[in-house]
Amino acid sequence: MKKFVIKPQIYFNEGSMEFLKEVKGSCAFIVSDAIMEKLGYLQKTIDYLNETGIKSAVFTDVRPDPDVKVIAAGMKRYMESQADTIVALGGGSVIDAAKGILYSLWQFRKAAGEEFKKPLFIAIPSTSGTGSEVTNFSVITAEGEKVCIVDEWMAPDIAILDSTCIQHVPQQVVADTGIDALVHAIEAYVSTEATICTDALAEKAVQLIFADLKTLYNDTNNSGARERIQKASCLAGMAFTNAGLGINHSLAHAFGATFHISHGRSNALLMSAVIEYNANLSNSADRYVAEKYAKLAAVLQLPARTYREGAINFIQAVKDLKKSLGIPNGIRELGIDKVKFENELSNMVDLALNDRCTPTNPRIPSREDLISIYNKSF
Repeated sequence: MKKFVIKPQIYFNEGSMEFLKEVKGSCAFIVSDAIMEKLGYLQKTIDYLNETGIKSAVFTDVRPDPDVKVIAAGMKRYMESQADTIVALGGGSVIDAAKGILYSLWQFRKAAGEEFKKPLFIAIPSTSGTGSEVTNFSVITAEGEKVCIVDEWMAPDIAILDSTCIQHVPQQVVADTGIDALVHAIEAYVSTEATICTDALAEKAVQLIFADLKTLYNDTNNSGARERIQKASCLAGMAFTNAGLGINHSLAHAFGATFHISHGRSNALLMSAVIEYNANLSNSADRYVAEKYAKLAAVLQLPARTYREGAINFIQAVKDLKKSLGIPNGIRELGIDKVKFENELSNMVDLALNDRCTPTNPRIPSREDLISIYNKSF
């Protein structure tokens, strides 16, 4: 038996933040950051909620890669607010923090034998990459390690995709978050839990990203491309929250936390080697994953007369896209010392093997496999 769930109601297109005027409640706890405050979107959110008589309590202490200290501070502030609605306004780190606050409060109350009624949870993303507005995934940093929490309870109830919220995203962030969304779609597509439903979402996300990401990177004012990439990120999020991810994310979580590299850039640096490993073209008897990559090549209208031709052309298309987005060819180009990298390999592999994303990878990796992928990516 398979299961497919799309929990959030999704409101999209420019101006869809106005849906906040329809929200019912008494107090909203808004989780955001200094950037959204500076750009005026935080005040805009407060104003929309005020129109319906909802007062707001604000928590803007979220930093990239939120850690347990941020979650604890957010829990304290939330309990003081007595809010019946929570609004996450910002990028993946903000939405992950809001999820972490809710999840921790739920677990805390449950351990104390108390009931915790989940507030209405609204997510408004300010980047196009994580898809966190529609997923049950949250990544929190604990003692320097990125911990992936997966629970349906954390999924937002409402997602608002207002493309005006992402119009100020810098060029490099467009590239990194866009590739993150692409990795979500690709990993969901070849996951051991993939279904015809997740495949449909992933294929469309891949198609949109290849068609529009380079355009948006070269012209961040292109509203059409911006809106389509935002939708692609959401589609990829719906795919992976149902199908799971794979070792691209496991390796990226460990590498990014160790060397303080953004999640999207970490994924981008590892993805070519991961796709080549999963395709396993040297083993003609095990061609399922290579055939799926070939199907993606066909979606992109690349030659795919055989599974090998299709997989090879898809791998090359990924490399070409990364190059067109100014993404380094290897980890070495970040200026990371090779000796330091090698000294961290064993610990990073341990983290990746135990990551929540690893079990749904289409190939079961050994330690040696992951070391090889890291070294190839370097």
